[in-house]
Amino acid sequence: MEQASLFESVENEPLASRMRPRDLSEFVGQEHLLGDGKILRKIIESDHITSMIFWGPPGVGKTTLAKIIAKKTEARFITFSAVTSGIKEIKNVMEEADQNKKLGIKTIVFVDEIHRFNKAQQDAFLPFVEKGSIVLIGATTENPSFEVNNALLSRCRVFVLKELSNDDIYKLLKHALLDERGFGKDPIIISDDDLRLLASLAGGDARSALVMLDMLASNGIEDKNGNVLIDKKLIEDSLNRKSLMYDKNGDEHYNIISALHKSMRNSDPDAAVYWLARMLEAGEDPIYIARRITRFASEDIGLADTNALNVAVNVYHACHFIGMPECNVHLTEAVIYMSLAPKSNSCYMAYMEASKDAKTMLAEPVPLVIRNAPTKLMENLHYGEGYQYAHDTKDKLTTMDCLPPSLKNKTYYHPTKEGREDRFLERLNYIKEWKNKHRDNKK
Repeated sequence: MEQASLFESVENEPLASRMRPRDLSEFVGQEHLLGDGKILRKIIESDHITSMIFWGPPGVGKTTLAKIIAKKTEARFITFSAVTSGIKEIKNVMEEADQNKKLGIKTIVFVDEIHRFNKAQQDAFLPFVEKGSIVLIGATTENPSFEVNNALLSRCRVFVLKELSNDDIYKLLKHALLDERGFGKDPIIISDDDLRLLASLAGGDARSALVMLDMLASNGIEDKNGNVLIDKKLIEDSLNRKSLMYDKNGDEHYNIISALHKSMRNSDPDAAVYWLARMLEAGEDPIYIARRITRFASEDIGLADTNALNVAVNVYHACHFIGMPECNVHLTEAVIYMSLAPKSNSCYMAYMEASKDAKTMLAEPVPLVIRNAPTKLMENLHYGEGYQYAHDTKDKLTTMDCLPPSLKNKTYYHPTKEGREDRFLERLNYIKEWKNKHRDNKK
């Protein structure tokens, strides 16, 4: 346990630390969990804390929620760090918690960045969570399905925290300017538009937003009245990034992703790379772009180049592993590949045509011949009667009709001759000719 120094003061703390919400009334965002009547709010307010994991991007309030719980709960609250906490220390604290339970004392253990704990460290918590000696609260930016031991994860409830909106960040910044813990005693002047600009540059990260505001307040120009002025130029110069005309939640967001998509469709790699850069430099989530490229690979290229989807998925994973700014080159590789690949929208069109029939013919029965018959009753009802197993035939083909009778001979997939899709066209034509020939032979 650390003892505070006589020379420490709240004023010397970073703004993000000074402005950390003290209770739920000061907490901003996560309305889906903390709004009136929502489950997590009820759990915290009633002090009925169970083992849980907070999963979400940086700066959305995971650690803050743990601190609010620590302040509100009547239980003993212990924090562990993956860097400084060894297995021996964990076991000692767990055994102490075990003894406290016998005395009626509840122990809550908070593990920040639980994904950094190795398997042995996580396993050390498991028996004590199982028998209720401790309540475990973990916080992670990584998918707990992959980073937390299954046995431990199964005993925790996962709460997903979302990236804060620009409005959420704006409220936090506004509060920091007015609150005495922030700059409430300091005459700082910044326009509403510039404050919203600053909020948009934070990327949904409250901590990052407050760090930026702290830095700008230190670098602001003081006028003759002693007011510190923060304007758009100072924001751009200090943060070394221009305020590109781009709002991740506004019309321009959709305009630019549309421009990227259509540039790739038009086989224009230079335009595609430009629009990619516009998004990344404005703070767009690289994972969002990678998802859009993955969609493009099937919608606009499809079977003309089946490797396009492999490239897109690999780039998605690369973005997930290393993030920005390093993953910008992976996304560039992807958009250039997609731009230069042969184009076919036959998969997209096939689904769109089929979906029209699916929506208007919802009650079409599955043909008896392709129904399973796991029971005698189903056999008596002719389920699976006459089924032909393609692998048992010489050509691995049959003449069975798999569509409902009302859709017999309906065609949805119309292959093009682009790229490698000509091979699929050739194969499809062969299959159709074979079926027609063998149907005729049966007559």
